[in-house]
Amino acid sequence: MKTTPQPADSDAGSEALGRLLLDKQFHGDLEGTSKGTMLAAGTAVKGSAGHVAIEIVTGTLNGRTDTFALQHTGTMTRGTPRLSVTVVPDSGTGQLTGL
Repeated sequence: MKTTPQPADSDAGSEALGRLLLDKQFHGDLEGTSKGTMLAAGTAVKGSAGHVAIEIVTGTLNGRTDTFALQHTGTMTRGTPRLSVTVVPDSGTGQLTGL
């Protein structure tokens, strides 16, 4: 996975908000790539932060090819991570419709 930090945007609310572009490659049951955007917020407490992200995956999943979207929600509470990644409902296209 490659992340590319984007410039801070004062109109977005705070310098504490970060934005990163995502560029991933997948190998295994899912063969493909994805591009996405992550928004993250840090805190004054070391090891605590949160992020959300959306990415569009293009590839082959168990022999079926096309695209779908993933939604991420993550938190870090004083060093303890929690992450949820969900396929966006009805985002599958082509052979991945209904994923």
